[in-house]
Amino acid sequence: MNNPSDGLLNTIIAVDAMGGDFAPEEIVLGTARATIETSINTILVGDKPKILAILDKADHNPQQIEIIHTEQFVLNNDDPKTVVRQKPRASMLIAARLCGYGQADGMVSAGNTGAYILSAALNILRIDEVHKTAIATVYPTRNEQGRKDSFALLLDIGANVHCSAEDLVQFAIMGKIYASDIKGVKDPTVALLNIGKEAHKGGDMLTRAYAMLKSQKSLNFIGNIEGNEILRGLADVVVTEGYVGNIVTKTVEGIAETLSGLGRDAFKRRFLWMLGLLALSSGIKQLKEVTDYSEYGGAPLLGFRKIVIKAHGRSRAKAITNAIKVAAKTCRDNVCDTMAREIAQYKKRYREKQ
Repeated sequence: MNNPSDGLLNTIIAVDAMGGDFAPEEIVLGTARATIETSINTILVGDKPKILAILDKADHNPQQIEIIHTEQFVLNNDDPKTVVRQKPRASMLIAARLCGYGQADGMVSAGNTGAYILSAALNILRIDEVHKTAIATVYPTRNEQGRKDSFALLLDIGANVHCSAEDLVQFAIMGKIYASDIKGVKDPTVALLNIGKEAHKGGDMLTRAYAMLKSQKSLNFIGNIEGNEILRGLADVVVTEGYVGNIVTKTVEGIAETLSGLGRDAFKRRFLWMLGLLALSSGIKQLKEVTDYSEYGGAPLLGFRKIVIKAHGRSRAKAITNAIKVAAKTCRDNVCDTMAREIAQYKKRYREKQ
């Protein structure tokens, strides 16, 4: 049964029903599940006959689902710019327009990341003074700060290749707010990913970013953090350029898969290895659980006036349900508005110092 007391009754989330490796079935099933568990209203954009066929077999609250039909959708290997020219009615683009026109409060897609970023950029206004948006993702840590959960936030992980020092400061502000609201971390610690602890390390841009971050009284900036430290959980928010962040997150994501593969190989070889595998199995299971993206839904694309959630391309129904919930909670708590206010305050202080 849905829960009208969850504060999400008037929230509308547009969902790209055709994006992802298991679309439309898993996307539609995840959306259906969200309407059973919450009062969130949704708009499914995609092939209506296929969507209806899936909904006919799934428990859902039909009054919470609107369907907008289109036969165009984005393939994983489509070039983003080509999509805009040749597929103007693609489900992803329509979902973005719904946000841009004020008909939806946020959007979710598991489709082509490049096309998704471009769709949002073309249709949804950025927060004033924000020049580059950032994809943020949670990743598992050893939780040395003793937080309620073991996840930290990393951004940017691929919306941009290179960034300016000011971009990184804005990422830190947005990441702090997202970690505080969505993850419930009070006064999140913020670190800059770099090649050394010293303030002068990493070249001119990172040196300048360090100085700017340190000067922001609204940020609990703890300084530089090195690659071998990010999994310790020394910081709640880690800021970096998209090129570096993408490599980091793909590496972390692959750890569980690699360990599982090594375990299967060990099991086939020697008895002693089998004993080692048994001893390690509980740890592997825990690692797989904390790196399971279905638990946290997807990665927010921060910097827009509406919340944009990028679900993993391999998302199943559970992940889509959670992505919709996160998007709706972000809307309910006015997270994007809070980011806009803090960035405006930061820019005002920055200009006064010039």
